[in-house]
Amino acid sequence: MTLPEASVQLYSLRDEFAADIQGSLDKLAAIGFQAVEAFDFVRRPAEIRAALDASGLTSPTGHAPLLTDELWTPDGSIPTPAPEVVFEAAAQIGMTTVIDPFVAPDRWLTEAGVVDIAERLNALALTAADFGLSVGYHNHAQEFVASFDGKTAYERFVELTDAQVQLELDLYWALAGGQDVPALVARLGDRLAAVHVKDGVVPASNPWAPGAAEFGSESLDQRRAGTGDVPLAEALRGGTNIRYAVVEYDNAPGDVFEDVAASLMFLKDGGFVA
Repeated sequence: MTLPEASVQLYSLRDEFAADIQGSLDKLAAIGFQAVEAFDFVRRPAEIRAALDASGLTSPTGHAPLLTDELWTPDGSIPTPAPEVVFEAAAQIGMTTVIDPFVAPDRWLTEAGVVDIAERLNALALTAADFGLSVGYHNHAQEFVASFDGKTAYERFVELTDAQVQLELDLYWALAGGQDVPALVARLGDRLAAVHVKDGVVPASNPWAPGAAEFGSESLDQRRAGTGDVPLAEALRGGTNIRYAVVEYDNAPGDVFEDVAASLMFLKDGGFVA
């Protein structure tokens, strides 16, 4: 099995990136990354592509909302344009896969809602192909609240999506959703194309379950890879087709560049990335 490529989700350093795109990418390159996962890229693809080229980085994957009118984050929402606009921007940057990072919790509570999500993403996969792209989905924990015939909404979604739809499993949020993460990775098999390498103290209960209090990323006790609750090593060893191991922090515990460097070192020292 070919080892995954290390990447870093730019949402981790959203403030630093907003203040200095080129400087932030240069720092990531100096740390040892060769790839990043873009965030909020649709409104400035030419600027991001130029900065990537100047730093010697690529962005094979990127996050953009495809299934909702806004990209939700714990710190606010970003409006989304038409999928064709998203795909055109992604192609300009040089991506291969556009990943939807969040679909609202209420849409995962019924089987009809899950069917709708899957059918929409299947249709978007056809549109993306016209741009030379694929599409994918990145989970949080709301996908693991409801179950249908003994399967979580997430795994029902996996069954309903076409094979060309890429899966990016956030290992931290899967654990927050009550999953046996290495077992889930094994069940997803070759469908699992990317993982978010994220660690920390997982919330005691699913923060997206009905009735849960609202939260922001600043409330999350996230830590450097290998120092928290998430069985990262076991999960990474269980993947059969993981192409990207993407370091991410919703809430970096310290200096974000030092934190992503430490997580990259975890991946390299463990032999988890090429």
